[in-house]
Formats: sequence, structure tokens, C-alpha cells
Amino acid sequence: MNARATVGRNASVRTGRAAFRRRRRLRAGLLQLISVGVGLGLGLLVPEIRRGPVLPSREVAELLFSTGFGVLGAATVIFSVLFLVVQWAATTFTPRLTLFRDAPIVWRTFAFVVGLTVFCATAALAVAGREHVSVVVPVAAGVLLLLLLALLRGLLLQAVAAIQLAPVLRSISERGRAGLDALGTSGPQGTPDLPHPASDLPDLPDLPHPPDPAAPGSPENPDGPAPDRRPLAGPGPAPRGRFGPGPERLRSTIRWPGAGAVLQRVDTGRLAQAARAANAIVVLRVSPGTTLRYDTTVAEVYDGDLPGSGVLRALETGAERVFDQDPELAFRLLADIALRALSPAVNDPATAVQALDAMEDLLRRPVPPREGPREITDRAGTVRVLVPLPGREDLLRTAFDDVIPAARNSPMVLVRLRTLLQDLGGTDNGAADRQLAGRLAWVEEELDTGFPRLRDGLTGEHGERVGRPSPAGGDAGRDRGADGGGTAGQEPDGR
Repeated sequence: MNARATVGRNASVRTGRAAFRRRRRLRAGLLQLISVGVGLGLGLLVPEIRRGPVLPSREVAELLFSTGFGVLGAATVIFSVLFLVVQWAATTFTPRLTLFRDAPIVWRTFAFVVGLTVFCATAALAVAGREHVSVVVPVAAGVLLLLLLALLRGLLLQAVAAIQLAPVLRSISERGRAGLDALGTSGPQGTPDLPHPASDLPDLPDLPHPPDPAAPGSPENPDGPAPDRRPLAGPGPAPRGRFGPGPERLRSTIRWPGAGAVLQRVDTGRLAQAARAANAIVVLRVSPGTTLRYDTTVAEVYDGDLPGSGVLRALETGAERVFDQDPELAFRLLADIALRALSPAVNDPATAVQALDAMEDLLRRPVPPREGPREITDRAGTVRVLVPLPGREDLLRTAFDDVIPAARNSPMVLVRLRTLLQDLGGTDNGAADRQLAGRLAWVEEELDTGFPRLRDGLTGEHGERVGRPSPAGGDAGRDRGADGGGTAGQEPDGR
């Protein structure tokens, strides 16, 4: 049974619905505005404190002015570090890596600088016409300055980590694990493969047609035939790009009306509430991470009349992909790092091997074997929204299908790919094993073509073995840079 996300207060935490809630992040501009307001308020209130020792107001005002304008120099440090790290990450790793640019500490530190500057300037003007002022004023400025230094220290440490390979791979893997954990609890489990293309949504549970007072078989018309209670999508082949048994239940098709953008998040709670109010079922045709182009089909509305604006308002778009609801992004970034390392200009196969290590850690997590929808229900348990999810084949295609041909001149990477695919095999899942076996045969073919002596050495040392090697053998083979032979003679998927 599919895990379901429930709209309302009583939603279960076991459904992983947090991954599909819109993240209401505090925008950088609003945060800076709040910092200005707090600095202005403190600058007016702190000088009103009359307790404690007093100091000449003139010296205190000069100190505050000097501190306030001197702190502005920290803003140049922040932006200099930001430009350096962003450029370094784009040229060394991948231009799609924006972890440091989007890090909260960058914009929080800048907002703190703005607030501290406003505080110092306001407090200096407030004490300028007085003869004495409490020592609390310069002490408060000193405490805020120490807090700024702590923020700058954290910012610089994070910037140093953002230009090193191991911390970057760890950060990508952590975000990928979070996305895969949510995907593993929300996708269909144990459902059979369908004969229609993987890009189409699979079978859904039986969903009764909403009651129509005038329909045959209703209480108002008991002599007529029974109402249609067929599932929204029946078994068997489905036309590509279509979903549903026929046009009688399809009420409208929602298309993207704007310029090209990337779908970043889907506010499924809001969308389910709108569908419930219209007594409709919304089937999304795009998943987070998809590029929306003008007139692209975004969703289809069944049974009820839901305006397109109600669907589009639940979609958050932007210029780039984000991790929140896009587990495939982690594999895209790791593959980009490996491809750049394998380029003739860089020629760093060891970096590609490290990226493959991170991929293997992600691929060992449970993932639905094929694409399937995530069902979002209302409080009554009625399915209202269906969101397509990536399957294991999508992740494997992103992770390997570009890296394998790029590694044909690197024996180190080919041997690591061979070991990785062998270790992932033998899952007693026929579809998953076929996906891995095709790519393993591809790697074996590249080894046979480019490095026959290495391939013969691997075969002679370990012998040909069918199936997944034991964990001890797999780890030992990886430490030696090689492992047992894989399944040969099969055509690779996607070639």
C-alpha cells in the first residue's frame, strides 16, 4: 500500500509529508529589514538606561560612530568570500552547486552587519546631546561586535569547507539521503511493473466517481444502471502523455502560461485543500526538478471543476533546482563532479572515484523500483492529489549513463564502476537487477575494449562469478581496486 500524506492537523509523521511542504524560508531582504528595525529600536532604547557607571557622552558617541562605520567593512569581506567560493565551486565542481550561496549563515551574517551598523549610528545620535551616558551603551556595542566576530568565523570556516572536495561530497550526500528517505516512504512498494512506458503514471487504487444526483443508479434514479466506479487508471497500456480511462472524467488540462522556469516545490497541502473544495482529483504531470516551458502540460483535473489558478498557485518555481523535493538533484551534482574530473582538461580520476563512493552510499538506500505517484489525501482519506516521483531507473540513469562513456580511458574509474555495480546487484528484485546488469555489461565491454590485459588479470585473479559477491569479498576487491567479474553479453540500458 502506498504511504499517504494527509491534509490537516492529524497528519501522520510516518508519511514523510514534510518533504512535500513548501519551505517558508525567510528571504534575505526581509531578514535585513528586520535587522534594521531591531538595530533602530535598540539604538533608541539602550541609551535610555540610566543605571551603572557613566561615561562622557562625547567619547562614547565617537566610539559608536567608529564602530558602526568600521563594521561596514565586514560586508565587503562577506561578498568577497561569496564571490570567491561561488566561482571556485562553479569551475572546480559544477556550476549547479549553490550550497554556499544559499547557506543561511551568509545572509544572516550580512543582516547582522546591517543591524549593528544601524544600532551604532542610532545610539551615537541619541547620546550626542547629553553630558553623560551609562556604560551599558558601549558594553552593548562590544557584545554585538563579539557576536559578529563569531558569525564571521563560522562563515569563513564554512567557506573553506565549500571549496574542498570531501566536505562538498558530504553535504551533497546528506541532502540526497534526506530526499531518498522521504522518497522511500512515499513511493509505491511492491507494485508490479506495468507494460506502458515508465514516464506514465501507474495503476491507482479504485477511486469512486463523485456522486451525481442525476446519474443513473443514484438515489434519485434507482432504476438506472450502477454508477461508474472504475479506477482512475486501469491496468494495461496507457497512451503516452495521458492518464485516465477516457475523457468522460477529465474536466480540464492545466498548462504552464509563463516563461521557462524550474519547478522547485509543490505545496501539496494547499493543492489538496483546493481539490477537496472542488471535489476534484489533481494529477500532476511534472515533478519537482522539471523545467517548465511555455504551454507545457502541468496537471490534469478529474471529476471536479478546479480553475487553473488554484493549481498554479501551489507550484513554486525558480531559476534552479533545489533539494527540498528533488532527490535526483544529488545524483546530478555527483555525476557532474565525476564528469568534470574525467574531462581531458582536468584528468583527475581519483576525484571521480570519490564521487562514485558517494553515489553508492545513496543507491544503497531503498528506492521504489519504478516511477509512481505519491498520493495526497484529504481528512476523509480521499485521494486528491497525485505527484509523480522518480524511480530507481531514473537515479541509475542520472548516476551512470554519462559517467561510463566518459570513463572509457580511465581504468581506475572503470574498475570502481564495476565493483560498485556488482555490490549493488543481487537484490532479489528482478527489475533492479536487470537495470544494474545492463550497465555492468557496459562497463565490462569498455574494459574488454580499452584494457584487455587488466580485464584478463581481474578474471584470472578472482574468476568469473555470477550474482552479488559477499560483503567481505566486495570490500576487499574495492580495497585492491578490483573485484570479481560481472554478467557479460547483455546490451546496456540506454545505449
